Amino acid sequence: MVAAEDLPQDLVFVDLETTGGSAAHDRITEVGLVRITNGELVEEWSSLVNPERPIPAYIEEFTGISNEMVAGAPRFTEIARIVRQKLRGAVFVAHNARFDYSFLRSEFLKSEIDFSAKVLCTVKLSRRLFPEYARHNLDAVMERNGLTCGARHRALGDAKVLHDFWFKLRREVDEPRLAAAVQAVLGAHQLPAYLPAGLADELPEGPGVYRFFGADGTLLYVGKSHSLRTRVCGHFAAGAAAAKDGGWASQVRRVDWVETAGELGAMLREAEWIKTLKPLYNRRAKSKAESHTLRVSASRADGQPCRVEALAVDGVELADLLQCFGVFHSDKDARKALCDIARARQLCLKVLGLEEGAGSCVAYQFGKCRGACMGKEPLILHDMRLQLALSPLKLKAWPFPGRVALRERNPRFGMPECATDLHVVDHWAYLGTARTQEELEALGAKDSGAVFDVDIYRILVRYFANNPRLDWIDMRGSTICT
Repeated sequence: MVAAEDLPQDLVFVDLETTGGSAAHDRITEVGLVRITNGELVEEWSSLVNPERPIPAYIEEFTGISNEMVAGAPRFTEIARIVRQKLRGAVFVAHNARFDYSFLRSEFLKSEIDFSAKVLCTVKLSRRLFPEYARHNLDAVMERNGLTCGARHRALGDAKVLHDFWFKLRREVDEPRLAAAVQAVLGAHQLPAYLPAGLADELPEGPGVYRFFGADGTLLYVGKSHSLRTRVCGHFAAGAAAAKDGGWASQVRRVDWVETAGELGAMLREAEWIKTLKPLYNRRAKSKAESHTLRVSASRADGQPCRVEALAVDGVELADLLQCFGVFHSDKDARKALCDIARARQLCLKVLGLEEGAGSCVAYQFGKCRGACMGKEPLILHDMRLQLALSPLKLKAWPFPGRVALRERNPRFGMPECATDLHVVDHWAYLGTARTQEELEALGAKDSGAVFDVDIYRILVRYFANNPRLDWIDMRGSTICT
């Protein structure tokens, strides 16, 4: 059990105003700090900062900080050591803390100053303490807790609000419960000592794929996430490695990753890496050779009914695949699915060739078959009902004229250069992702090899269903379609 004394006693509440949302490209325009030690206010401090670039008009309107106001302000390099000293040794507290922390780390690196701190995000703390509420932005937190701010969207004003929120929590939340929530948020992104120092700070919050390597360079595991930092650190959280990963996480000595614009890029790259790199601890994705589908034979002139057979996907031509139903991990799974459909639709297992023996099928004896096996239901009607029952599983035709590039944009404000990805796919085969015109042209000329990939098919069909308005480029020419 977490004790109340586990609450941190030295905290600095931080808020920044910036020229935009990307720490890689934008700069700080104002810093505000409120520091407390043992419950006592130590210091309130703020400074405008010359960002050395124009402030966009919409940012100026939002914060009230104009280009004229920062023209005579110090550059961050001039106040970097002062800010570093004011942060030293304290828990770094901010609302959506990764935003403020990443900006300060970026500015400190430009000033050749190392900076690392324990980070307490008050958004995550609020969610953990009050999960019954849907909104945890600063305005919502202020409204729920009766907090006021004399200078909203200015650095020191917002930092003071966080200070007030903390003391309200200290007064109104049971201390052991608050301490447990604080320690959970603080410990969420701690990594073991055998991994490189500073790795947790370097991991991005956005979507992407990651790889874990052992001491000898062996690829151990490939994964994806909408938040790389949360997922990677989650592998090493207390108890998680043994419970979820069978203990192999302790073998990890190196981590690399690729940021993607969104979920589709992460899924495509993960599938590609697992298939081509064969990581040691990933559950093997079922190969095309192992996957099966259902094919319905046509009714014969002699009045024999349609039969359904399970076939390996790699043994069926592309044109014939478009007349098949479903993709299953094995022959057994395909047959089970067919049996389930037959029972649900009162189709005859004997007519379908799934049950042997003389006389009626077992289901007919219990009133679960309409009697095709006994001549009570015309076979032509049974065949029609079979086609209707299977129709939702029919494999999708490639919905484009040929090879295309699917454009995926990251909707998050201020995303850096990976804000847009172009995923090149050709008849259910993923050829790669481009971020430059040169990469796009190279993928346009690449030989697709296999024309049907089961894993990519599943990924794209789900994505198309959830995103009916696709943004794509016809790779046969320069036409851009939306």
